[in-house]
Amino acid sequence: MPYTNVHRSARISPTKARLVVDLIRGKSVDDALMALEFSKKRAAVFVRNALNAAVANADQDEADSRRLRVVDARVDEGVTIKRFQPKDRGRAHPIKKRTSHITVSVDEA
Repeated sequence: MPYTNVHRSARISPTKARLVVDLIRGKSVDDALMALEFSKKRAAVFVRNALNAAVANADQDEADSRRLRVVDARVDEGVTIKRFQPKDRGRAHPIKKRTSHITVSVDEA
């Protein structure tokens, strides 16, 4: 039974977060945490928080933490916050601030 955590509406675009999630998919939890700790990407903080919460869910059900692996890691698109930037001659350009739903699942190997 996989132990899952979802970080909803993370203020980072899904494209940027998917680059980080691809690093940890299929790895052991220790290797994934080490990769996230040394990653320079801003999304690594959001993914690390979701991974730590999934591991905490597994520990709560008394799973063996040394055998945990990341079985599912994905990023879905969240709501888009719409803003407008004023431009010359009374025009307005739209700005789309994208959010992400980061899902991380761990399970015993």
